Amino acid sequence: MRIGIDLGGTKIEGILLADDGSVSEKIRVDTPADNYQKTVNALCNVVMALQTSAGKNCKVGIGTPGALTPITEIMKNCNSICLNGKPLKNDIESQLGYEIVVENDANCFALSEACYGAAKGSATVFGVILGTGTGGGLVNNKRLHTGPNRIAGEWGHNSIPDSVRRLIEADRKCYCGRDNCIETVLSGRGLKQSHLERSGNSLEARKIAVLADSGDKVAGQSIDVYCQQLARCLSTVINLYDPEMIVLGGGLSNISTLYEKVPGYLEGFVFTERVLTKLAAPKFGDASGALGAACLWPIEK
Repeated sequence: MRIGIDLGGTKIEGILLADDGSVSEKIRVDTPADNYQKTVNALCNVVMALQTSAGKNCKVGIGTPGALTPITEIMKNCNSICLNGKPLKNDIESQLGYEIVVENDANCFALSEACYGAAKGSATVFGVILGTGTGGGLVNNKRLHTGPNRIAGEWGHNSIPDSVRRLIEADRKCYCGRDNCIETVLSGRGLKQSHLERSGNSLEARKIAVLADSGDKVAGQSIDVYCQQLARCLSTVINLYDPEMIVLGGGLSNISTLYEKVPGYLEGFVFTERVLTKLAAPKFGDASGALGAACLWPIEK
């Protein structure tokens, strides 16, 4: 048994995961908003409750909305800003009295889908988050690859290809301070901006997708262009990493048109005569965080 915890902005979810991928217990509590110490306490309480249920000490993995800095291991790039600059891993280990693993939630998503989800049979997997932000994670043979800077898979802050820049009206400023990051085009905000440029109407990404499905011509064009942008950005990942499977996650992964059109739009941008990389919808949805966090500890043999 392994324990996985998903630390979200509004909820903390913990699970007990068996080696066959089944979940024997689940606990969900509210995240104490904007209070770091209460967040640490709540995390530890969930872990201890799951350890009690298991009847033994289990390995613990925690997925977070940010990442650890490589040397000092303090939190950075967190949506939950009370975590930024804090030694979350150290503080939890001090309370629990044993080692844990902490990883970015996009990495946990990729790992869950590679170990037990849509990409279970694939040796190399790229998990993509398309939501409020744009991120990703790389998995080799069911092991997460993070790199020395702990940023492997963070393609959302690469610059968009020139072929994508030609599909938007003007340069876009990213929250990171740079212009024209992939996130400025492929996030929910990016799709919203692209549709605004095309139609003059400011609509949320979900509404645009609903209108497109109902036959709205302009919304349909916006979704089609988004598919082209996604394909051209993914082509850079395939050219570099050549994964067997790409699994989409995040709110925009629910747009069914992506799975119909993106594979065709990859042709001509990937450096091969025929693209064999498969594109898949996620199996676990918002349950991926806790499950992937448990998978941060490989099965003991």
